[in-house]
Amino acid sequence: MSLLEMLVGTFILATLALIALPSMDGLIERQRTRAATYALLNNLALARLTAVSRRSTAALCPSTDGITCARSTDWSNGWLLFLDRDGNRQPDTPGDIVQQDIPPASHHLRVVSSAGRRQVRYLPDGRSAGSNLTFSLCNAKGQLLAAVIVNNAGRARSERPKTPRACPG
Repeated sequence: MSLLEMLVGTFILATLALIALPSMDGLIERQRTRAATYALLNNLALARLTAVSRRSTAALCPSTDGITCARSTDWSNGWLLFLDRDGNRQPDTPGDIVQQDIPPASHHLRVVSSAGRRQVRYLPDGRSAGSNLTFSLCNAKGQLLAAVIVNNAGRARSERPKTPRACPG
């Protein structure tokens, strides 16, 4: 094999890689969204199971340090699952913390909850206290990639928009 043949082969390989690279970005973004959605759904299911099995109110809230709940609707930096026996919406002792998930999936995604809802609370019977809650998973361009919806019965489900939409909030 001569040097010229190797250069031609390298040029063809580089050209094919440049053609395939833009489609890989979409694939990677979809995979990050899928991973973040599953992480959120798993933590919601764990919160509900914890409330029912321990016969106590369990709460899932956004957290940046894994110890306290953040006072925002931005869940992008992670979340905290804890038992809220006294109803003060914060973990009282380190023993109340069931699980920390910091960061949830990817810094390329923004996860925000419905306006006014900073926590998901599950009652001992498995119902979600309060109104329905929607988590929006958005990319850096501000497009909605997926949503996770929790109804009052405590059931969480996910959906993906069929057409591109702007991220709420």
